[in-house]
Amino acid sequence: MAIEVLLMDQVEGLGIEGDIVKVSPGYARNYLFPKGYATEVTEGKKRQIEKKRLERLAQLKKEKGAAEELSKKIEGIECTISAKVGENGKMFGSVGIPQILEKIQEQGLEIDRSKIDLAAPFHELGAFDVSIKLHPEVVATLKVWIVEDK
Repeated sequence: MAIEVLLMDQVEGLGIEGDIVKVSPGYARNYLFPKGYATEVTEGKKRQIEKKRLERLAQLKKEKGAAEELSKKIEGIECTISAKVGENGKMFGSVGIPQILEKIQEQGLEIDRSKIDLAAPFHELGAFDVSIKLHPEVVATLKVWIVEDK
């Protein structure tokens, strides 16, 4: 059985402040309420948080525009990473977020490493798509080529 709570702050995967969401009682009691992310739904609390919610929506809209511009820049860059390869064609080590982030920064773009969505480092040569979550509604795809170091 789910209960309704009023979010007082943005919670990843649930919503932004002012949203009324249904969550399990344990999640609300043990996580959302103690951390101050949510409260019980009352008319007074709804009025109190509404102004904050409208400001947050305007901020998210502004951030979305900036994220879309950055997404276009990311999708337009070339990201080629060279790696050492043994005689049998097997790559030494792996290519992960630090190497990808370094190449992005060489292009003059600043991105937080937590926004790069990489399940596991790459252990082979080839072309790969890497998702970069710039905004809750904007995801850029970076094409990464891993080539043999000559």
